[in-house]
This record gives sequence, structure tokens and C-alpha cells, in this order.
Amino acid sequence: MAKKVNNKKTKSIEETLWESANKLRGSVEPSEYKHVVLGLIFLKFASDKFEERRKELIHEGKEKYMEMKEFYNMKNVFFLPEASRWSYIIKNAKQADIAIKIDTALHMVEKNNPALKGALPDNYFSRLNLDPSKLAALLDTINNIDTIKDKQTDIVGRVYEYFLSKFALAEGKGKGEFYTPKSIVNLIAEMIEPYKGIIYDPCCGSGGMFVQSVKFIESHHGNKKEVSIYGQEYTATTYKLAKMNLAIRGISANLGETPANTFVRDQHPDLKADFIMANPPFNQKDWRASDELTDDPRWRGYDVPPVSNANYAWILNMASKLSENGVAGFILANGALSGGGTEYLIRKKMIENDMVEAILILPRSMFYTTDISVTLWILNKNKQERTIKLPPTQCAIIAIGKMRFSLYIYER
Repeated sequence: MAKKVNNKKTKSIEETLWESANKLRGSVEPSEYKHVVLGLIFLKFASDKFEERRKELIHEGKEKYMEMKEFYNMKNVFFLPEASRWSYIIKNAKQADIAIKIDTALHMVEKNNPALKGALPDNYFSRLNLDPSKLAALLDTINNIDTIKDKQTDIVGRVYEYFLSKFALAEGKGKGEFYTPKSIVNLIAEMIEPYKGIIYDPCCGSGGMFVQSVKFIESHHGNKKEVSIYGQEYTATTYKLAKMNLAIRGISANLGETPANTFVRDQHPDLKADFIMANPPFNQKDWRASDELTDDPRWRGYDVPPVSNANYAWILNMASKLSENGVAGFILANGALSGGGTEYLIRKKMIENDMVEAILILPRSMFYTTDISVTLWILNKNKQERTIKLPPTQCAIIAIGKMRFSLYIYER
């Protein structure tokens, strides 16, 4: 008798979580799913790490220290009070007030761990008015995920990427904001090589550039303790996601005291960065009033960027933050290469100042939510002859004024 072959595809963790979160439809907009799921995934991950450390203390005969936060923090593990532990949440998952208990758990985790200040949702689950039975089903799904079983697989990171990309369109629609694919972030890291020093992102989103930078360092046998991370993010919910995203990976970062507009309230005015990685909003309109920021020191030596488009305001902001040997890699819409008027004058001055090292034209459809072709700019304050290893490319050398740079067509 022929053996029946089961061709049914095993669902990934991300797909299973999405299906479970999708059951919340009705009381929660799909674009909100990630805040629900990532808050719970964070709590599960923090609990798994806490319980792992707790067992270590028992094994070492240090039971009397099991409720002392210092013995968790010293291993980069968050200390969790009883009501913040996943076991407590699951025990009460079928209760009508489970949303309140989750909010309380997140609040207590933040209160007991200063590194998480401003990172976790504040009364978020209570405000959503979720169906308790549907929330309980989602908790059951997450309960089956061992977030620390495979040390080589970043399960939490995978979930972050999946949910952020799934509804990047909804969040970026009309604002020129697009979730940056990991392949592009990796390309920037490979080109500017952020091994050691200060890394800055003026529009850091959920912190993806920082996460990939640290992964780049670790994959090249570097030490993540030799980099300092600075960033800023305008949207409050995204700011919280970034802090959470970095905290669960043990990455220390200064993202400013609060979410804030980089142009209007620069929270790192005196920063000089060795490396800058960014994906600013494309073609942002009305980013300042006509009489605002005209004397801002970030454009000193250049014309004031036009109100109609923030592309060159982002460029000059980053250029002003570079240290004397600093390198920046950032994504812009292709139109930034050909704008006239003030944009032309700024671009011409940058070339005369020998700031631009390379421009890469990336192909269409590399982003999840738009098919436009984009440009990767590399600025370098201290150019030297160096070999840049890239995937298969078509390459041409372009000469503009006194500057020579390579124009690459990057194949996905």
C-alpha cells in the first residue's frame, strides 16, 4: 500500500500569530495588530529570560537572591514582579479583566527596569476594549512559543519584521514613510562598516537600522559594546516600539527623552557621529513654516532647504552630524538627484565640498509597499581608496565637477 504523503505546509510562527491576531478584527484595526502582538511577545520573551535566569540562580544555590533585581540586571535580564510574569498572565487569561492585568504587568516591568522608561504601552490593552475570549486565544498561541529555545534564531526579531512589514503601507500611506527591507539595511551596513564609534539615525522608526548594525558587528566578530547608539523618532507609538525593540536585545540607545520632530526639536544638537544610517520620509512637504529654521546651524554654509520638500533638510541634518571622519548611508527618492532651484545649489555645494562618495540606484519594487526606485547615498568626510564588496552589479563611473563616484545598479 502506497504511503500517503503529507504535503501540507507547516505554518511559520509569524503566520500563526497573524491568524490569531486577525481574530481580533472588529474591535481592533489590522494596523494595530502589531502593537497588541509585540507587547505580548515582549512580555513572553522577558518572562522566558527571567525564568531561565531564575533556574540558574537555583542551580547555583542562590535561592535567597531570586527576588533581587540586581541578580537579573547583571545578566541583562529584566526583573519581573509576580504580577508581570507570563505564568500569572496565562493563569488569568480567561478572566474578564485580563486586559487590565496585561496593562498592569507591562507598567510594573517598566517601573522595575529603568532601561525601559517610556518604552512599553500605557494602558493600551484596556483602551482597546478587546473581546476577552479572542484575547485569551491570542495568549494561548503566544504561550506555545519558546522565545529563547533557539539561540541562533531571533524569534522576536522575526515577529517584529513580519508585523511591521505587513502593515507598513497603512502606516506610511501619504507620508512617504516606508519600512526598510533588511536587504537594504544590510547593504548600507556592508558599505559603511559601522564597527566602532557613534551610530546615529535621525528618523529611526522601530530601530531596524540599529538592530542590523549590531548584527553586522557580531557577524564580523566585533564587539557591540564598542558602539554608542543615538536616534530620534517623531511618532509616539513607533518611538515606544524602537525602545522595546532595542531593549529586548540588550542594545543600549539614546533615543531622546521623548518622541520629537528632528527638525523642530533636535534632541542631539551637539552630536558628532562616526556612522549615520537612515531612511527618511520621502519628499516630505511643509516640514517647516516659511519663516522657521532659516538660521538653523545645520544648514550653515548651504542654502536653506525649501519648505516644499524635506529631502535636502534630511541630507544637511545628517551631514552636519558627521564627525571629521564620519560616513553616512541613507535612502532617498530618486528625485533628490535632479531637483532644481535651491536643491540644485545645495547639491552643487556638496559636490564642491567633496562630501559625496557614492550614489547607488536600487531597482524598483525593493520596498514592501511601493514599487518606486530609490537611491542610496554615501557621504564621507574623509574619503580613502577602499574596496566595497557588493552583490552582482552593473557599474559605471560618473564624473561630476572635481568629484568622481561610482553609480551602481544593485540587483535584488
